[in-house]
Amino acid sequence: MADPKGFLTTPREDWPRRPVEERVRDWREVPVPGALLPIVGGQAARCMDCGIPFCHEACPLGNLIPEWNELVARDDWRRASDRLHATNNFPEFTGRLCPAPCEAGCVLAINQPAVTIKNVECAIADRAWEEGYTAPRPPERLSGRTVAVIGSGPAGLAAAQQLTRAGHTVAVYERDDRIGGLLRYGIPEFKMEKRHLDRRIEQMRAEGTRFRPATAVGRDIDAGELRSRYDAVVIATGATAWRELEVPGRELAGVHQAMEYLPLANRVREGDLEASPLSAAGRHVVIVGGGDTGADCLGTAVREGAASVTQLDIYAQPGTARDEEGEPWPTYPRVYRLSAAHEEARDLRSAPAADADARLFAASTLRLTGDAAGHVRSLHLTGVDARRRPLPGTERTLPADLVLLALGFSGPDRADGLTGQLGVELEPRGTIARDAGFATNVPGVFAAGDAARGQSLIVWAIAEGRAVAAAVDGHLTGVPSSLPAPIGPYDRPMTV
Repeated sequence: MADPKGFLTTPREDWPRRPVEERVRDWREVPVPGALLPIVGGQAARCMDCGIPFCHEACPLGNLIPEWNELVARDDWRRASDRLHATNNFPEFTGRLCPAPCEAGCVLAINQPAVTIKNVECAIADRAWEEGYTAPRPPERLSGRTVAVIGSGPAGLAAAQQLTRAGHTVAVYERDDRIGGLLRYGIPEFKMEKRHLDRRIEQMRAEGTRFRPATAVGRDIDAGELRSRYDAVVIATGATAWRELEVPGRELAGVHQAMEYLPLANRVREGDLEASPLSAAGRHVVIVGGGDTGADCLGTAVREGAASVTQLDIYAQPGTARDEEGEPWPTYPRVYRLSAAHEEARDLRSAPAADADARLFAASTLRLTGDAAGHVRSLHLTGVDARRRPLPGTERTLPADLVLLALGFSGPDRADGLTGQLGVELEPRGTIARDAGFATNVPGVFAAGDAARGQSLIVWAIAEGRAVAAAVDGHLTGVPSSLPAPIGPYDRPMTV
């Protein structure tokens, strides 16, 4: 370890955020630019280089966290970048977007605030770009084998980069007009500016990966025909089949899925639109769903100038400390967390009826009502117990001109024809079935990411992309692959 007493002498210090009043007036990233480097060396030195580092187990990528913490503490950024990129293709993405299960598994977190692993990771990644440590790595020779990757989210991009570097000719097909999947149109600019995505795509293009945007496999091109043109196909389309809200009034105008709302706001930032047709400006917004996607809607609505914005979470408000019996270390606990969006809504008093910040906890939607023109005007809700049963006497009504549904996703969208044309089998829950080698029932067709795993975290998507690349490489070469395979298709986060 860099400092044997670092965890005793240095308190945890997170990357500071810009003032709320400043950041809600723009779409730039929330943290204070340049404020991380002065503190990150001391924070890295808090790492104890444990004999059994559970941060490794908590991270599906198997990131070499103690190693690059020590290198950062010693100001050896080049070697820290090498160790970080050895296990993670896109650390600038995870350093901004991952909820950091590694920190929940930090041994120091047993009785102290964990090491700021996520911040150190982001600092290394950004420094690597600044210092030129991320030069393209094209293969020395080509294998003569071809692979089509369908989907350009984190799983598809990770698979494509690994396979390209292994010498295979890879084409990435994306139904949207730009590459990036949810990283492009689902993640708001204030969480990750798209310049980080653009430069990584340019790196991949320089390495030899080919991109085919605005091509919906199953619609613009027959999936079976595509299969016949390539030696292998990787399905990494994500879980795009959103869950519905089955309540009276769902059909009213002004009720939209989160993934109808967020892409339009991102397209404004891309310069495609002057204003979003679903803008929250001047409207009373209610977000149904307490997860990260709901929080993304919240931050977006605040920046668009909503009259009010409230987020409904069906779960009870969690405590601030880990439940040592139900969610013991090193599992990822459900505790009260204040995201940047919730901090903004709290400070701006955007949801006067909320329990905390902008959230109403233990709340379930009963029905939606509208005006004579058929536009939603109110959301009627009730409090619920731990088993989601309505509690008598807790009904209330919220004004709602715009209702956003952020209820999660169940698997790939079957309507695009992709799975049907290929003939891949599906699990009962709607995800793509695969064997222990990431292979589907169709020879030469593999599946990775949320399309097969179900809705998950960005680190799991990247880990899946790296692992499926190893499986495809072995399939193409006929020998065990030398590419890393950090997880298997049936691995899951640590639980009790």
